[in-house]
Amino acid sequence: MRATTTVPPVATVGPPRLTAGFEEFGRLDLRAHEEVHGGVGPLSVNDLMRLGEAIDLKGRGGAGFPFHRKVKAVVDSADKQDKPVVVVVNATEGEPASWKDKVLLTRAPHLILDGAALAAFALEAEEIVIGVADDGVGGGSLSAALAERRMPVPTSIVTVPHRFISGEGGALVRGINGLPHIPPGVKVRASDSGVSGLPTLLSNAETFSQLAVAARLGPYEYCAVGLPDEPGTVLLTIGGSAARPAVVECPTGTPLRDILELCEAPVGPGLLIGGYHGKWITPEAVATVEVSRKGFTKVGGTLGAGITIPLGEGTCPLGEVARVVHYMAGESAGQCGPCRLGLPDMARTIDSLVIGSAAVDAVRAAASVIKGRGACSHPDGTSRFAISALDVFAEDLAAHAGGDGCGKPVKGVLPLPVDAPSGGTKRLSVDWTRCDGHGLCAHVVPEYIRLDANGYPAFPSSPVPVWLEPGARKAVNVCPALALRLSEGKSGH
Repeated sequence: MRATTTVPPVATVGPPRLTAGFEEFGRLDLRAHEEVHGGVGPLSVNDLMRLGEAIDLKGRGGAGFPFHRKVKAVVDSADKQDKPVVVVVNATEGEPASWKDKVLLTRAPHLILDGAALAAFALEAEEIVIGVADDGVGGGSLSAALAERRMPVPTSIVTVPHRFISGEGGALVRGINGLPHIPPGVKVRASDSGVSGLPTLLSNAETFSQLAVAARLGPYEYCAVGLPDEPGTVLLTIGGSAARPAVVECPTGTPLRDILELCEAPVGPGLLIGGYHGKWITPEAVATVEVSRKGFTKVGGTLGAGITIPLGEGTCPLGEVARVVHYMAGESAGQCGPCRLGLPDMARTIDSLVIGSAAVDAVRAAASVIKGRGACSHPDGTSRFAISALDVFAEDLAAHAGGDGCGKPVKGVLPLPVDAPSGGTKRLSVDWTRCDGHGLCAHVVPEYIRLDANGYPAFPSSPVPVWLEPGARKAVNVCPALALRLSEGKSGH
C-alpha cells in the first residue's frame, strides 16, 4: 500500500466531538459549524492556561508536551523580551501513514481556526500562521473557511513540501521564515525565537481543535469522557491491514481491539503505534491495551500522533521495516552525522539482516551510534522504530537468520509516498563485469557506499537521497573501471 491523496472515511466510538456533524453535513461550513458546536467566547491568557491544565491537554502532533506549559513559556518569553507573539498551527502532517489532521482540515476547518483564534486573542498575538502540506489536501478547505469569518488577527496559510521532516516544528518555523524546510540543526525553542524571531506558540491542528471543543464544554463536561487522568477523545488513523481504513475518534480508555474490529484490521505478527517514529507492539499487547498514552507506554508502545498500523498476515515483516528505514534515511535533512552516516548505515544493516548476512546485534549497534546524537528527533525516532521491530518480530528474525528468509513477499503494507521514497529518483548500479574493488567510490560518498567483507561496494537498493546525489555523481566519475552508474530506474546492485 502506498500513501494516496484520498482522505479516508471517518468513524466514531462513543459520542463524537471533533467529528460531530460529519454524518449530517460532510464538511462543516461556518453555518453548519455554529449549528453543531455553537459559539465560543474569548479567554484571557490565565483562563487559557487553566483550561489546558484542567483537561490535561497535551500536544497531538506526537511529542505530547503539556499545552498550558507551552503557553506559559511563550508568555514568559514575550514578557522578558518585550516582543509580540505569533501563533502557528502545524497542519502539515508529513508522515505518509497519518490522516487525522487532514480530516480536520477538509471537514472541520473552523474548529482549527476557533482554537487558533482563542489562543491568539488570549496572547494578544500579532498574527496566526497555519502550515499545510503541498499535497493539495486541506488547503482549499481551510482557505474557504477563512473567507467565511473574521479572525482576531491577520491569518495566513503557508504551504510546505509534503515530506516527513517538514512537519518537524523547527522545520515549519524555518519554512515560514523563508528558509529551507528542514530542522534548524540546533535545538531552538519556538517559544523563545520562532516566526520572525518572535516568541511563537506552535502546536498541532488537533490540539487547537481540542482546545476549541474544551472552551465550549468547560473542564467538567470535557473530562466526563475518557479516562480520569487522560480525559477526552483522540483521533487514530487506522491503516495497514485494515479492510476499512479510517480515522477514528474514540474516548481514551477504549480497547484497541474494538477499534481494529470496527475497521476489520487483523493484527498479524505485530502492530505499529505512533508511526515511523513510533514502536511495534505484539499481538498479545494489542489484545489487552486501552487507547491512552499510559496504556501504550505500559505495553512498550507510544501513542504519538495516533497512527495505528496492524501488519496483518502474508507480508514479510523485516522487508516492510527495511522499506521504511530506507525511506526515513532519505527523508533526513542530511546536516548531521547521525542522519548523513547513521541512518544509511542502519538501512544497509537491516538489508543484510533480511538476507541473513548480518546479526541482530549489528542493527542494535548501528542504532546505538545514532541515539541521542542527532540535531533533531529524526534519527532517534527512526532507530526506535527499527529496534522495536527486532523485539516484536523474533520468529521472523529466526527465519531470516539462515539466509532462506520467511518465504513471504513484501507487499508494501506500510504506506510510503507515491513518489520516490528518498525524494530522489536516481539509483546507483554496478557493472560487476568491470568492478575490480578499487574502493574509491566508498571514500567519496561514505554516507551511502560502504565496502563489503570482500572489498566491493555495497549500498542500499533505494533511490539516492537528493542531498547525496552530488556525491554519488562524483563517485561515478572517479571510478577507474567505469563500473559505477547513476541513472533513473531500478538498481542493478
